[in-house]
Amino acid sequence: MPELLTRIDGYSGLEQTKVATKLMMLTFLRTNELRWAEWTEFDFDAKEWRVPAERMKGDLVKKATDEDHIVPLASQTIAILQDLKQINGKQRFLFPGVRNPRTQAMSAATINKALKVLGFEGKQTGHGFRSLASTILNERSDFHPDAIERQLAHIEGNKVRGAYNHAKHMEERHRLMQWWADYLDGAAGKQKISKVVNIR
Repeated sequence: MPELLTRIDGYSGLEQTKVATKLMMLTFLRTNELRWAEWTEFDFDAKEWRVPAERMKGDLVKKATDEDHIVPLASQTIAILQDLKQINGKQRFLFPGVRNPRTQAMSAATINKALKVLGFEGKQTGHGFRSLASTILNERSDFHPDAIERQLAHIEGNKVRGAYNHAKHMEERHRLMQWWADYLDGAAGKQKISKVVNIR
């Protein structure tokens, strides 16, 4: 992980690609959930990002009836977003596409291409940050497995339990996301992720 963080920081391509990769690691969302993010989804006072249900994984019924997925924002994540907002804040999308920035987000392959350029082809993908976070959170933290699964937006496998368990674990998930950001800082040699982003 230290090598991965170092190489991401040294990425020489588009700065928004570097930022998107860092945010993918910090939030461990699915690629489409991240790349189509809009500024209106963020509540910096509440330190939360509400990803609309229609952009989450699931069938059409689930997308139409489910609740938004809440992503608590760690202080490092907020710092990155605030810097990015000074660049792309007037755009609809955080990561507008190159050809049609008003209507299109960046390509679905962008983050994986960046990781390939950085020498991590076959070793790390954007979606793979989800399993990376899940593994470390389950093995090295004391957070309740249900809180981790909820943050990953995983569907409860036990239908009976799923029907009765509507707990959101929000307070714990806020602590979880800050713990994860701090863990990444430690893996980067105590270097704050928010400090290594140079997008100006």
